[in-house]
Amino acid sequence: MTKRGGRSPSQRQLRVGEELRHALAVILERGDVRDPGLGKASITVTEVRVSPDLRNATAFVMPLGGGGTPEAVEALTRASPFLRRQLARVVHLKYVPAITFAADRSFEEARRIDALLHEPVGARDLAGDGDGDEEAENHGA
Repeated sequence: MTKRGGRSPSQRQLRVGEELRHALAVILERGDVRDPGLGKASITVTEVRVSPDLRNATAFVMPLGGGGTPEAVEALTRASPFLRRQLARVVHLKYVPAITFAADRSFEEARRIDALLHEPVGARDLAGDGDGDEEAENHGA
């Protein structure tokens, strides 16, 4: 059996991850987790990545509005055993993976890229001044 290393996740990993994401979202939506670190925050589960052996999962979360992310991650980490038991009732797997929680940084990264694209240098490159088109035509001939 080969290790998956840097390869993309298998179809089974993707299916299990999506099932876990959906189940976690429902559990968090019901408000079953009573931790002072969460308060009344609505938590969005954006993605769940599952290890190839399906024994570990990382849930990427973000509070609605984006504020208080470190506190929410800490609270969910404390509630991880409870959440794992709740998942075991809903998701039908031989082993329910151990779940670690991490802040979802994809929105920050998208904002950073958007800001770069709207800077004068980035906007000029996107608009193009015709030089790139002529070079492409010369290389194609």
